[in-house]
Amino acid sequence: MDVVEQENAERQRRWLKDKKIGEGTYAVVYRGKEANVGRKVAIKKIKIGQFKDGLDMSAIREVKYLRELKHQNIIELLDVFSNKTNLNLVLEFLDSDLENIIKDRSLVFLPSDIKSWMAMTLRGLEFCHRNWILHRDLKPNNLLIAADGQLKIADFGLARDMADPGHKMTWSVITLWYRPPELLYACRYYSSAVDVWSVGCIFAELMLRIPYMPGENELDQLKTIFRALGTPTEEDWPGHTKLPNYVAVGQFPKPPLRDLFTAASADALNLLSKCLIYEPRKRISAKEALSHPYFFALPYPTHPSKLPKCSTRQDTPPPLEDENVKGKKSKGRKRKLSSPEDGKPSRLPFAKRLDFGPALSPRAL
Repeated sequence: MDVVEQENAERQRRWLKDKKIGEGTYAVVYRGKEANVGRKVAIKKIKIGQFKDGLDMSAIREVKYLRELKHQNIIELLDVFSNKTNLNLVLEFLDSDLENIIKDRSLVFLPSDIKSWMAMTLRGLEFCHRNWILHRDLKPNNLLIAADGQLKIADFGLARDMADPGHKMTWSVITLWYRPPELLYACRYYSSAVDVWSVGCIFAELMLRIPYMPGENELDQLKTIFRALGTPTEEDWPGHTKLPNYVAVGQFPKPPLRDLFTAASADALNLLSKCLIYEPRKRISAKEALSHPYFFALPYPTHPSKLPKCSTRQDTPPPLEDENVKGKKSKGRKRKLSSPEDGKPSRLPFAKRLDFGPALSPRAL
């Protein structure tokens, strides 16, 4: 046995698989623990044998970027080892995800709670962008929650380095409900602004407790966006009619955000609007968003340890590859929210139901 094989065998013995907690087309996730220590981990077994041309690119990306990114608000890759025809990623174990928390109707969100989740998301994203990495699949079930309440960005299977200006990138990324209009129009030259649009959609979802703009396909997604934000003009977004997949989908007036987000503060609506600007170059950056007045006004962000947690403890595996877009058309998240009337996502303004009680005392994150 050579040195590399010996080292791999030692790594394999260090991590013990326990219960299977998730399975996708290309990967299985197990709850596991570290031998002799007992620390809980998630072990993501990627089935290399499934790919004719070698290792799946999403696995390569995930290992590459998680090795590079060490931050409190990004999931930690603890180890990597191979076993026969499988590649195993050992990741820190996390209790839940933001999607589960949003869907748990027993929980009541305070404005300070939403502010805390937003701050942690933007801190993790700003660190990615500072290191020239695009995530390209931000959504609530890719934002995992640790036992201490810390939010961590996960699933870097669609991430990539920011390209030099003029270098083409694929437009078929980001789950549909969180995909910006430039990608829906097949723009091949884009920036970190695509991730910020996704953050805006997540921000809205935290306030509404339902997906903000849930389209059924690319065309319907554009219509849903334009109904929510108004149809862009050349003045709003110069040059968008020249994008490869541009199609006119009707003229919709721009409704005031206040009509839907009735309980939100003026600062919250201002930040939301800056995340959802049509012109990507004018969209706020993650770094600028962290300096927005929203984060410095009362109530201050809830300390992570005091944030709402799901009423039932869950074993939440790292997101699996087939929950990504993977170059295919995607209808939002794998698990859709439903309304009793027609099985489609409800559009009721749940923000009206939030408990916006007295301002809390300042609690730094």
